[in-house]
Amino acid sequence: MIALRSILFNIAFYANLILRMIVLSPIYFLLPRKKAFFVPKDWARSNHWLMEKIVGTTFTVEGLENIPEGGYILAPKHQSFWDTYALLPWLDDPVYILKRELMWIPVFGWYVAKQRMIPVNRGAKGKVMAQVIERTKMEMANGRQLIIYPEGTRRPPGAPPEYKYGIARLYRDINVPVVPVAMHPGLFWPRRKFLRFPGHFTVRILPPIEPGLDPDVMHETLMQRLEAASDELLVKTAKENPKLPLPPTAINRLRELGAL
Repeated sequence: MIALRSILFNIAFYANLILRMIVLSPIYFLLPRKKAFFVPKDWARSNHWLMEKIVGTTFTVEGLENIPEGGYILAPKHQSFWDTYALLPWLDDPVYILKRELMWIPVFGWYVAKQRMIPVNRGAKGKVMAQVIERTKMEMANGRQLIIYPEGTRRPPGAPPEYKYGIARLYRDINVPVVPVAMHPGLFWPRRKFLRFPGHFTVRILPPIEPGLDPDVMHETLMQRLEAASDELLVKTAKENPKLPLPPTAINRLRELGAL
């Protein structure tokens, strides 16, 4: 049943994406940029509904009161495609730094361009990266929220942390709070796999790290707070979903924590 539900969900997920982009394109491209954001936000909500109804996966968001007004850097754990869109309904005007190749995808790239997302060549250094930072400053000066994954790429649940230093540089240069977000969607929507698993998990938005700290101190603070919350939620999620098949990284971490 899990395989069948996974297939049905994957079909529904991509059909939902393609149909919405086609049907809603006239509205999306005619509306002002920020008002047009209701289209991807509603798409995110519909995906949550599809995952609940087809797969049986639900989640709870904790800590919404920790989201500051205006501009800030949102720093979520990154385990799954799920977390690339999941929090959109709770954000006012988010902006992503994303690989430039995504801008080349027909229709999708046009959607991204309208929202003034920031493309970057991952192999670029020096002047190009300085231009990316300046563009980011410009967008966030208008009160937008930058979504950046501290580890840079998807990591399996329970894997040892590999935090990149780029977020510390942005924190220093942009001078806004950093809001960590702990969650384990990768237990239910694993990376590079088509299976989707039923169950329930928690998304925990932590108190912001205020601007003004030394970037090294901020980087260490972010890692400590986010990993501590992730460990707590890993134990909680495993206990609440005893039939959930855990990846080796999660099993090893739970053993290290004395939870297995």
